[in-house]
Amino acid sequence: MDQDKIKQAVRLFLEGIGENPDRSGLLETPGRIARMCEEVYGGLGQSPDAHLARQFDAEGGGSEIVVVKDIPFFSTCEHHLVPFFGKVHIGYLPGDKVVGLSKLARTVEVYARRPQIQERLTGQIADAVERCLKPKGVMVKIEAEHMCMTMRGVQKPGTQTVTLAARGVFESQPEQRQLFLDLIKKS
Repeated sequence: MDQDKIKQAVRLFLEGIGENPDRSGLLETPGRIARMCEEVYGGLGQSPDAHLARQFDAEGGGSEIVVVKDIPFFSTCEHHLVPFFGKVHIGYLPGDKVVGLSKLARTVEVYARRPQIQERLTGQIADAVERCLKPKGVMVKIEAEHMCMTMRGVQKPGTQTVTLAARGVFESQPEQRQLFLDLIKKS
């Protein structure tokens, strides 16, 4: 990332909204924003494949579904550059390989830490798991609140957007899809 360009842009933005970027409270803001961008948009320089590459043999043929639910995430809406955040649920029916559970959460982070839309994020996670693990099927559900709907526009706090991506058996076998949805239900 180009820290100098980010700092210049923040100064111009502050001037554009009528603020004085040289005011004591804002003097260090361009630098803080530039450093924040390294974290918030850190997924731009990463590949999820690196996280999903360390795999283990699926003992017993991988006939049981693996579900990691309630993975918290935050991302930035690419249309308004404001946050959206929520939970990701991932389920897969292993083929020959499984992956460490934390690697699924890391995959979420890689894609979420980019300017994003929820619909694409859901599909990217599902596609990465499918591409790297070659499971019998994968399903991803994301539930999120978008600040672009909360703090601007329609201003409806608490509104949840839900997206689903199904691949393999979760796409072709309704009972597998329902099993995943039952497993992620709140108890």
